[in-house]
Amino acid sequence: MREALKPVSALLISVAILLTGQGLQGTLLPIRASVESFSTTSIGLMGAAYFLGFTIGCLLGVYLVKRVGHIRVFLAMTAIASTTALIHALLLFPAIWILMRMLTGFCFAVLFVVIESWVNDRSSNENRGVIFSVYVMITLTVQAVGQFLILLYEPNGVELFAITSILVTLAAIPIALSTSPAPYIDQNTSFNLKKLYEISPAAVIGCLFIGLANGSFWSLAPIFISDVFADISFTAYFMTAVIVGGAIFQWPIGYLSDKIGRRKITIITAAFSATISFLIVSMIDTLNLSGLIIAGIFWGGLTFPLYAVTVAHANDNAEPKEFVMVSSNLLLMYGLGAIIGPIISSGLMSYTKSSGLFVFTGIAHLILAIYLSSRVAYRESKPLEEHIPFNDALNATHTASQVYESNEYETDSE
Repeated sequence: MREALKPVSALLISVAILLTGQGLQGTLLPIRASVESFSTTSIGLMGAAYFLGFTIGCLLGVYLVKRVGHIRVFLAMTAIASTTALIHALLLFPAIWILMRMLTGFCFAVLFVVIESWVNDRSSNENRGVIFSVYVMITLTVQAVGQFLILLYEPNGVELFAITSILVTLAAIPIALSTSPAPYIDQNTSFNLKKLYEISPAAVIGCLFIGLANGSFWSLAPIFISDVFADISFTAYFMTAVIVGGAIFQWPIGYLSDKIGRRKITIITAAFSATISFLIVSMIDTLNLSGLIIAGIFWGGLTFPLYAVTVAHANDNAEPKEFVMVSSNLLLMYGLGAIIGPIISSGLMSYTKSSGLFVFTGIAHLILAIYLSSRVAYRESKPLEEHIPFNDALNATHTASQVYESNEYETDSE
């Protein structure tokens, strides 16, 4: 494993530093917005703006990289993302924050394009699963670490924003000093949702509803917890528990999807995700810290692996030459859901108090389970032997590298 990771070691160090800062910022902003008496709708719009920027970044990132190269784009995006973190602390206006969140989302989408395409380029068919499994574990672990950094200072000061800015800036150093050559890019990718729907309607609808739920959670979960519990440490523990749960359950759910079928495991997991959401709503007033952590572990563990399983299901039905198109379009559907979700859920929270967030995620997962169940009832499932390994779907779990790949890799995979 050490030899497999050596070519991307500098890149993974940058990822660890970068996503630690992102983890801190993602929890800090909703809490600080609440302290500044921003409306729940404004906070929801901030979350939607982030994913709008992220979606635009997925669409345009490839062109930026083609124009000036991986390293220059990485340095430029970290500089902008570092700057936006500080602007949040200086200009405490909802409209400014919404704009900055959109810009931050754009930057991180482009950064993920650079990171994951670089990892893909330095991987082979024999070690890609190992490298990406380490990558996924790093992303989840350091985001959990980032949650706890919020306990270092009070959220009503500038210190936490400064720490975010410092971390994002430091992430540029390993890349800037790396001797590893940047990947070669010569790939035009089209966004063809009609073709993707013909390949896998379940994946298209699945990614949309997963985006609705996950986008709402990342945007508004800190508000939900801070409204119920006065102690800010509860928010950090809950967010960390959710991320840790996602890391723990990632492999078991993926393994089961290989063994019993993608659709079946997605239906089961989505149904349990809905159940956990409704249980959180009904029991939140009686939960202590231990109960909150357990709820977070199971919610994250059942929810976060859904996207990778859905991507794997789509790729089961696609030709190798269609993998790039499939992954990029599924990411786009996820992004659209993540834009819409925070807007709807923030409005629901305004009428039903903070519990409306998990009412919304529960409904989204329940609809997904019902939709997939109807497809299983009226259409035969694909044979298990046609499944691709779950490892091959991990590179699309979080980010955007599959927007493009080099011709060299494409040739090897065909």
